[in-house]
Amino acid sequence: MSNEPITLTAGDAEVSLQPGNGGRVAGLRIAGTELLRQGDRFGCFPMVPWCGRIRDGRFLNGAIAHRMPLNSPPHAIHGTARDGAWRTARVGADEAVITYDLVEPWPYPGRVTQIVALAEDALTLTMAVETYDSSFPAQIGWHPWFNRNLGGEDARLDFSPAWQEERGADHLPTGRRVEPRPGPWDDCFGMPDGVDVTVTWPGQLELTVTSPEQWVVVYDEQEAAVCVEPQTGPPNGLNTLPRLVTPLEPLEATTTWRWRRL
Repeated sequence: MSNEPITLTAGDAEVSLQPGNGGRVAGLRIAGTELLRQGDRFGCFPMVPWCGRIRDGRFLNGAIAHRMPLNSPPHAIHGTARDGAWRTARVGADEAVITYDLVEPWPYPGRVTQIVALAEDALTLTMAVETYDSSFPAQIGWHPWFNRNLGGEDARLDFSPAWQEERGADHLPTGRRVEPRPGPWDDCFGMPDGVDVTVTWPGQLELTVTSPEQWVVVYDEQEAAVCVEPQTGPPNGLNTLPRLVTPLEPLEATTTWRWRRL
């Protein structure tokens, strides 16, 4: 096993993976056009074992309190796996499997497996967190940075959430659900029938992000990119809506990006 860069191809689609740089999808090119913002911190990185911010970096597992490093003070953000080196378990022409073993500062042993599968018109990302030891709360999500502009008009976002999580001054959900508000956003939305968000670059490409999960964070406050982040729970969800990983039950999630030319 290694963590060298990987290239997958299917038709005129090409994906570049960087297992050694946080297990991220570093690029997605359709007929030579790059859809993802370039740079070591961008592309699309996995958010695991939590998504978004944990309030003050603190979470409980039963009665046991833990504190994660405050990498976005006063909070901890986006998990630990994006900062680690993943390893390649299997790679083919259009599919790769990469893994990451959870280590400190995360307090529980576990393994994350991510499957990256490319088709001519779609990319499917699947992730699982499993443990053979203590049970713990976890989240899975993805943080793609789609280029706002591909050389024509700026991208447009279209989605119909059932609600928006009210955002407090500390950027975390207050616990209240409100009617969806106009952007720009750094906000979490509920989509009980599954995440379904369309990114359209007028006259060029339409890309739809879907997931069976019910939560999506949309972040479009930066000029260069728009982010559509399906995830298994809201920000601070380790505290407010924990999903437990146990030796008998892993946590699994998937998202598909499907595109068509306009």
